[in-house]
Amino acid sequence: MSTGVNSSLWQGLRRWLPGLLISGIALWLVLRTVSWKDVGEALETMSLSTLALAVLIYIVSMTARAVCWHTLLQRKVPFRRAFFVMNEGYLLNNIFPFRLGEVGRAVLLGNSSSIGILPVFSTIIVERSYDLVIASSLLLSTLPLALAMDWARPLALAILGIVVLGLSAVVVMARFRTPVMRWLERLPIRWNFYRNWLLPKFGSVLDGFSVLNRPSFLVFSLGLMLVSWSLAILQDYVLLRNVVPEAPLWWVGFVLGAAAIGAGLPSVAAAIGVFEAVVVGTLSLVGVAPGKALAFALVVHALQFTLSTSMGVIGLILEGENLVSLYSKLTSRKK
Repeated sequence: MSTGVNSSLWQGLRRWLPGLLISGIALWLVLRTVSWKDVGEALETMSLSTLALAVLIYIVSMTARAVCWHTLLQRKVPFRRAFFVMNEGYLLNNIFPFRLGEVGRAVLLGNSSSIGILPVFSTIIVERSYDLVIASSLLLSTLPLALAMDWARPLALAILGIVVLGLSAVVVMARFRTPVMRWLERLPIRWNFYRNWLLPKFGSVLDGFSVLNRPSFLVFSLGLMLVSWSLAILQDYVLLRNVVPEAPLWWVGFVLGAAAIGAGLPSVAAAIGVFEAVVVGTLSLVGVAPGKALAFALVVHALQFTLSTSMGVIGLILEGENLVSLYSKLTSRKK
């Protein structure tokens, strides 16, 4: 009995260990470079009116993102439901590692609607693809400015092209779902796992991509995601100007692009440590003192964590769920 318990604990620790190590190293790198006196002085420049404006912009930005996801779901569920389930996913990401919130959104909405878990998950893949394209565009278009290296621009465009090509491949598979499935069925693979499980699951994923066959939905959802990102840039610009009054707008695009991509690294929940390290590192490249950069990172991270967690808790209450049972459902599905 004790051996089984010890084995389970060790397996859990092994799953959490890489994220803990990366977050720990990131925090150590940040803390060894900053003066807490500088951080405190920078935080004192944050006025309540600025924070209130940032909160308002954040809520509008998240609403635009929720409308985007609602559109990708082809409006098959009420908007209110999509909004709160999205924030429940962010709540899970804030508390648990491994980006568990993405799976949580699919399970919560797929189990209680006619859509199904895998088609819902496909819409989340499209949403995250939008994020990747926009974040890559921001990072790669501002990187040459930050590094003052002309040769970096062609490289940035080449990498962005690869990202866009991947999204285009998803669009093509959605458009030609039937030929793609026929081709996969003709492959000389006789494994029962492939025929009886993998192919049907892949077909369900392609069903979720069917929204990409509707140009009006595709354009509208992408436009809303651009609106959401534009508002996020405005929100962070309002906060950064309190700390660094001379900051140009493109600095925020550079930081947001890097932070969005850096958040994909293994870490503890809510990307603690990794987010701060990425923000401090990118702002240091443009000459911002580490103390001011960390103060900005802490305010942005605290605002996002508090608001998304609060709205996620409200969503869980409305769903009649609790974190313990939901976590058990999700982890059992991942085994």
